[in-house]
Amino acid sequence: MPTHLLSPAQPLTLAALATLLADGRPVALGDDARQRIAACHAYLHRRLARADAPIYGINTGFGSLHNVSIPPEARAQLQVNLVMSHACGTGPEVPQNLVRLMLLLKAQSLSYGHSGVQTATAERLVAMYNRELLPVVYEQGSLGASGDLAPLAHLCLPLLGLGEVNYQGYRLRAADALSLFSWAPLVLEAKEGLALLNGTQFMLAYAVDGVLRAQRLAAAADVVGALSTEAFGGGADPFHESLHRIRPHAGQGLVARRLRGLLAGSELQTEPRTAVQDPYSFRCQPQVHGASRDALAYVAQVVETECNSVTDNPNIFPDEDLILSGGNFHGQPLALALDHLAVAVAELGGISERRTYQLVSGQRGLPQYLVAEPGLNSGLMIPQYTAAGIVSQNKQLCTPASVDSIVSSNGQEDHVSMGANAATKARRVVENVEQVLGIELLTAVQALAFRRPARTSAALERVVAAFQQEVKFVGQDRVLYPDLHRAAAFVRKFDWQ
Repeated sequence: MPTHLLSPAQPLTLAALATLLADGRPVALGDDARQRIAACHAYLHRRLARADAPIYGINTGFGSLHNVSIPPEARAQLQVNLVMSHACGTGPEVPQNLVRLMLLLKAQSLSYGHSGVQTATAERLVAMYNRELLPVVYEQGSLGASGDLAPLAHLCLPLLGLGEVNYQGYRLRAADALSLFSWAPLVLEAKEGLALLNGTQFMLAYAVDGVLRAQRLAAAADVVGALSTEAFGGGADPFHESLHRIRPHAGQGLVARRLRGLLAGSELQTEPRTAVQDPYSFRCQPQVHGASRDALAYVAQVVETECNSVTDNPNIFPDEDLILSGGNFHGQPLALALDHLAVAVAELGGISERRTYQLVSGQRGLPQYLVAEPGLNSGLMIPQYTAAGIVSQNKQLCTPASVDSIVSSNGQEDHVSMGANAATKARRVVENVEQVLGIELLTAVQALAFRRPARTSAALERVVAAFQQEVKFVGQDRVLYPDLHRAAAFVRKFDWQ
């Protein structure tokens, strides 16, 4: 399997990340990255040797302690103290796949040679990624402004032989894990602790994962919505090209084209219509799904830009003989985008639940709750309740985190992004909508059985056949939660393109 090179000359795209996450190929620092990292490190130490001017976090304290001077002999300890003191994470553990992604994204940010770290430090992050030696990181603790300080401290503790790691199903002390590979703990030099802890890699890892899963959900929503349209006896006229040509939003036009293609060749579309117009949840799929797609396109652009950014502080520019203290660690771009992602995905779930409701309501020749003997059997009554409860929770989760701020560091850090909170709740919304769409899919396939022998399109029949391998027809009441779980797993894993 070819090695992916982390290189300033090779931007890290979402497509490349999706491939890396799917096939597990190794990564390595490119030669240009090594050269830039080494040149920046050498410049920083020449600069420190020739002048004692205060440089934030290198020969000064941190945050509101920025005016405290640190003597040369204490600068290495300053960096170690920073990592230890900032490891204050609480709450659930970050999923291991996201921790691995954090390692990759931190190494990518360091590869540009503006952070002052040793080459060995970046190489150790890459080695941990490749070996799947994954630090134990906790969800809570970041304000999303001075970087994701607490999560990144936990990510980097094992570099020093501190903290804990997950490795091959075992939880180990980091010192014991390093000994497995005969790795010595790193000795941090000037600025390295700050370079490791400043950055947006916690919220960025959640954003990358969220965008990739949301893109899959957008594709799934079109297919599941088309199946529901067929099962409900809905028509294809609302998806006609002429309608969408006169309101030319990109996402709307794309979804209309997909729906036309998915319904092409369906026998059900040739049957007489029983209603002049369909409810909005069927008729307005291009407008609603399309708006979410347009929102996700914006989020994807922000996330890709952040993947190829340097987000620590201060930043070092050897060619310009500059060390500048700024705010590239501030997570506002991601915070806004993650809030937008949550809203866009929640809307896919909101309209999905409405289609589920219509399908079980006993309209257009379908039995109530899609079961042959309603009354004796409750059929699919309660899955719709479940979907409704999840959709309501999503509305609560979509309260934006990015409009909040709490002053920290004795007033020095007086505006923060809360992007980490935006990240974790966006992930919950995505997971919720995977289940909501799974419930709609189960409902649509059940309803479609009552339209037989008429067939839907070949494309949709393939989806039905694949789904029925996982979830069987509900002929009479049974325990349904395993079916709901399998339906959500199907939404996550099926190729919806």
